[in-house]
Amino acid sequence: MAKRDYYEILGVAKGSSADEIKKAYRKKALEFHPDRNPDNKKAEEQFKEAAEAYEILRDDAKRQRYDQLGHAGMGNNGGFGGGYAGFDMNDIFDRFGDVFGGEHPFESFFGGGGGGRGRSGKRVHRGSNLRIKVKLTLEEIATGIEKKVKVNKYISCDKCSGQGAQKGSGFNTCSTCKGSGQVTRATQTILGYMQTASACPACGGEGQIIKDKCKGCNGDGIVKGEDVISINIPAGVAEGMQLSMSGKGNAGPRGGIPGDLIIAIEEAEHAHFKREGNNIYYELYLNFADAAIGTSSEVPTLEGKAKVKIDAGTQAGKVLRLKGKGIPDVNGYGKGDLLVSVNIWTPQTLTSEEKKLLEKLKDSENFQPHPDKKNSGFFNRMKEMFE
Repeated sequence: MAKRDYYEILGVAKGSSADEIKKAYRKKALEFHPDRNPDNKKAEEQFKEAAEAYEILRDDAKRQRYDQLGHAGMGNNGGFGGGYAGFDMNDIFDRFGDVFGGEHPFESFFGGGGGGRGRSGKRVHRGSNLRIKVKLTLEEIATGIEKKVKVNKYISCDKCSGQGAQKGSGFNTCSTCKGSGQVTRATQTILGYMQTASACPACGGEGQIIKDKCKGCNGDGIVKGEDVISINIPAGVAEGMQLSMSGKGNAGPRGGIPGDLIIAIEEAEHAHFKREGNNIYYELYLNFADAAIGTSSEVPTLEGKAKVKIDAGTQAGKVLRLKGKGIPDVNGYGKGDLLVSVNIWTPQTLTSEEKKLLEKLKDSENFQPHPDKKNSGFFNRMKEMFE
């Protein structure tokens, strides 16, 4: 089933500000929150759907890619690595604590506390994003392609399964914060005592301390490694566009949420074609005789070869259009054209016999540039082109 438009999901206009998008998500999240809709699968899916929409629209770079490319620009995995249907509820809570003033989403409304923390009480770390460049030929851009790339990044430590503790060791509850991950401080103000909460300095907000650190990762749960990632690149992308794959960046420390992989598109220079938008241009060189008498000529396309008819008296600079032989629109709105620009090749060396023939022809009435004739300015244009 096709995905709904993210702006439609949140009920906002395309030009809405970041604050308007944040406010709309907060409203939707409260409406469909599982605590308010127990055992309601539809509400749960709408809750996740709103979270995915907010994940994209809150980020300026992702939002720009979405506005340019639609869902195709979000890579294989939509907003959350597998789409909202496969995203864990706790991950949504952990990722969007900023919507509710730094508190765990909904805990301020439904009881509980803790800034940016999972329901287990453990602070969840997020891995950093990665950015790579992928160079494509025009042929690959025209059809879309699956690329497999090898990426150097932080991956989960296999010796401790990403938890940071030696196997068989485990964790102790932090004695400083008693497992809450937070410490509170009371301050006397003119309004009375004010309590503030901050991440526990002893455990870094995790609520627990590793007994024996894994020797493979020194307790971080991540190590340097490499991963082979398949990227489905849609047809019609262009130089400078960026695609995003959620969850394909650096692994999060100690079982945290992975970052995103940002794919920057580069276009390789083509031997024959120049691209402008969804149209491509080709320079066709004809000799003077073919242009004057008329002929047919074979030109390359992105799909093979095509024949074009050259009418008698074709002038230099004429453009022949081959409809639908260009680049597909990335949003699916048809295809561009192949525009063939005709150039007349002027011989640079002549035999004495060829020179005599041209001397006889140049005084002919048909060879004179007249404003009222179709071949007006022919020699002048050739002169300008080859000077």
